[in-house]
Amino acid sequence: MSTLRIAGIAALAALASSFILAAAASAVPAQCGKASWYAMTTITASGERANPNAMVAAHKSLPFGTKVRVKNLDNGRSITVRINDRGPFIRGRIIDLSRVAATKLGFKNQGVTRVCVTTRG
Repeated sequence: MSTLRIAGIAALAALASSFILAAAASAVPAQCGKASWYAMTTITASGERANPNAMVAAHKSLPFGTKVRVKNLDNGRSITVRINDRGPFIRGRIIDLSRVAATKLGFKNQGVTRVCVTTRG
């Protein structure tokens, strides 16, 4: 094999491995469980005024400002919300959504639904 061909193969291998590493780094496992909603109008744990008409949510541990994709497993609808509060504090629930977010996911009248939450890059 020529030196040029070996160098080309090595470059392709390096490029392929960088794509694989980038894909692995961005693949964040989803957290699945129950979601509920709330219409608080006081101050959130992040210090901002709660707005039930904003696409926001409460999560127990994700940093404030994190954007997450929430998928309703019962109807397939998905939305993106920003974490600005702490909660939920009810066993088995993984996220509390604002009223408008629950409406867009189609579970406002039910109060609780099954979801998967994935952080956005």
